[in-house]
Amino acid sequence: MVSSGAILKNQLSTGPTLVMPDAFDALSAKLIEAAGFEAVQCSGFSMACASGYPRETNLSYSENLELTRKIVNAVRVPVMADGEDGFGDKTKLRQTIREFIRIGVAGINLEDQVLGRWDGVKGLVPAEEMVEKIRMARAAAESEGNPDLVIIARTDALNVTSDRNAALAEACRRGRTYLEAGADLAFPTGVKTPAEARRLRAEVGRSISIAAGLPYNLESLSLKELRQLDIARISLPLLPLMAAIRGIKEALNHLVNIGDFDSLASSALVASGEDLKAIMEQ
Repeated sequence: MVSSGAILKNQLSTGPTLVMPDAFDALSAKLIEAAGFEAVQCSGFSMACASGYPRETNLSYSENLELTRKIVNAVRVPVMADGEDGFGDKTKLRQTIREFIRIGVAGINLEDQVLGRWDGVKGLVPAEEMVEKIRMARAAAESEGNPDLVIIARTDALNVTSDRNAALAEACRRGRTYLEAGADLAFPTGVKTPAEARRLRAEVGRSISIAAGLPYNLESLSLKELRQLDIARISLPLLPLMAAIRGIKEALNHLVNIGDFDSLASSALVASGEDLKAIMEQ
């Protein structure tokens, strides 16, 4: 039997650019699959928001693991976990990899930002420390009998300085370094323009992931432009969450303003009974 990691790795390496919307619960994952997407990414930020927390770091490791387990069980397509920074020291990182593998994920994101700061300023761990994480994660996956686990190494280098040229250079350097260390993809978050995406593609290679559909690049970076670059993956970290917030808000505001169910169905603000049945039976 082919593992979900092997399936995802094949999708990323041989097919056209893989677009992966991010789920925040089992229902959103089902909707992503039903729309025809071939893989699902879990978003720790979206999970935290949907759980009512003010910050992503308020979402505990155990909560992340349980929500991810429900997402994996809800769909048939490969699922990527959001492993944050590994959730702790070296021992915890190995545990994280083992436990996410055992719930059936196809891959995991690991990041190089310093978590837990409340001043709004981002920081990075040394690249050498991130390299060690990647190598440890790969070794842990192999020890679990899952050498095909997809490891995506995220760098927040674009978010730590106002000098955009220096930030891009560091993102490119870290991306290449992380791929050399054994990551399957480098994920420079914070890309805002097609020019930045083109530079990353040129200097790091095809094995990159770029996040789109975010408040800071929704109007400046299109799926068409990113697909034309022939990069491995495009993630949509907030799009399902933002769509859910807008849809629920508009439906409830409609009810408050109208005062009854008049025209609610015809306004296309709520799903039909057939839609509900289909997603429940999926």
